[in-house]
Amino acid sequence: MSSLASVVVFLTAAVIAVPIFTRFKMGAILGYLTAGLIIGPSVLGFISDPEDILHFAELGVVFLLFIIGLELEPEKLLRMRNKILFIGGGQLLLCALAIAIPLFLFDFSWQVSLVMSLALALSSTAFAIGLMEEKHILKSPLGQKGLSILLMQDIAVIPILLLVSSLSGAAAADSAPWWVGILAIAGVLLSGRYLINPVLSLMSRYGSSEVMTASALLIVIATAMLMQMAELSMGLGAFLAGVLLANSSFRHQLEVEIAPFKGLLLGLFFIAIGMNMDLKLFASNPYIVPMAVALVAVKALIIYFLVRANQEPGSHPVKLALMLSQGGEFAFVIFGVAIADGLLPEHITDQATLVVGISMALTSPLVMIYEYLQRKKHQAPAYDNEREETDPEVIIAGFGRFGQIAGRILSANNIRFTALDNNAEHIEFVKQFGNKVFYGDATQLKLLKAAGVDHARIMFIAADSDKHGLAIAKVVKEHYPHIRIIARAKSRLSVLQFRDLDVYTSVREMFDSSLYAAKLLLQEYGFDEARAENMVQVFKIHDEELLDKAYHKQHYDLDEVIKMSKQSRAELETLFKNDHEQDN
Repeated sequence: MSSLASVVVFLTAAVIAVPIFTRFKMGAILGYLTAGLIIGPSVLGFISDPEDILHFAELGVVFLLFIIGLELEPEKLLRMRNKILFIGGGQLLLCALAIAIPLFLFDFSWQVSLVMSLALALSSTAFAIGLMEEKHILKSPLGQKGLSILLMQDIAVIPILLLVSSLSGAAAADSAPWWVGILAIAGVLLSGRYLINPVLSLMSRYGSSEVMTASALLIVIATAMLMQMAELSMGLGAFLAGVLLANSSFRHQLEVEIAPFKGLLLGLFFIAIGMNMDLKLFASNPYIVPMAVALVAVKALIIYFLVRANQEPGSHPVKLALMLSQGGEFAFVIFGVAIADGLLPEHITDQATLVVGISMALTSPLVMIYEYLQRKKHQAPAYDNEREETDPEVIIAGFGRFGQIAGRILSANNIRFTALDNNAEHIEFVKQFGNKVFYGDATQLKLLKAAGVDHARIMFIAADSDKHGLAIAKVVKEHYPHIRIIARAKSRLSVLQFRDLDVYTSVREMFDSSLYAAKLLLQEYGFDEARAENMVQVFKIHDEELLDKAYHKQHYDLDEVIKMSKQSRAELETLFKNDHEQDN
């Protein structure tokens, strides 16, 4: 089958299977796995080389780890270190021990038992993260414990691969020297710290949106390739790059650019896993399913007790334990290296691969059953729709002098906000004063989502251009009508246009300062402060009434505005005259 025909088959399988499984609340991931099983060699046989596709689709996991890294600032990662070491490390060691003992008792050598147990102890980062995002618990305290477990497992892949090579005696023959890996990691760290931000700033200033997309892809793929050349984990390299860019002004823009490719490649990854499942082996080995069930049960129990021991009172970590109970994609990588090094026989790894695939297929239904039982007990699934402590309550679109005043007051009152600006040069300037602002156009819905608009209560539109501000208001009102909007308006006409979008809280940027200046002017002219204040307030009330009248009559064109302005001036003169006569 040609490459183009293969793409058509993949897309058709995904388009048919995923909506069906999503419709019946079985999850998109199970849909991808089933689609892969059907089009693979075991059923219809449309695709004959699933292993090659799996290697390519692993880029989806790489992109996923990069985006996870973007959401973990170094300070936050440091705060999670105890969870990563104790919960993550404890899960890996206890699960590996629980799996190794029965393998050793069934007459496997200690080397085979060790490698198999470590590989099977790893959960699927792509699968578990996908489920946690789907169930809205990733950013909850419980979800962060699950993320800690997955991070520890991803970090452990490198030592496990080195252990496999050392046990097989293949390490000295063709492996890269130890210092190559250190240089690769140092290269990623230095590039993320000193090189990538200036390059992205240059691209945003002189390149197009397509160039920004290409830049984001280049960062991830080049990092992955560098780590692969050093015989290290591609995913770990991408994760490190993401962590280093978590404080970058381009963090949200990078996430938006990478997300579509991550989604497509992760879908392809799960399709490839489904294609690699050998149903013939399944039919000839009836104990495969009990082994998969046993793997899920052992891992779920260990994760449950570890999380429960480190969990605040009243929480229910059962759902998390089920989400992390499957075998992982890195097991396939470890099995491949172990076969190549002659440490594991191929028929054993074929059976283990099927066990991992079935454990993945069991995960979504088990989570669904748990949620169903919770609903039967009239309990909401634990931690659904939880907010993270760092989620913004306010989004500021435009961070010039106008927006910065609001940002400084919010910061002084410990109110969380995310500021967005589409001028990279301006961002670099304001960051020198300790402001946290990100590059991006707030009219892009995906960027707003990445910035945390789902959790925000207020949108403050402080864009320099009325046209841009109105475009932002239109997007927010269409997709997030519950969010309250405060908008900066440069003219009376803009105030009326914002009202057409149901944005009634708008601030004319010069109005209040002009009124204050007029008051000072009147005082210098000779009026006392009370008289000057009264004259200014009369003008303000009259002007706002004029705006209301113009809005209700839909008088937006310039000629009508001029005509109403002349009428207003005469009315205002009458008001001041009457006021003066009353005082006398």
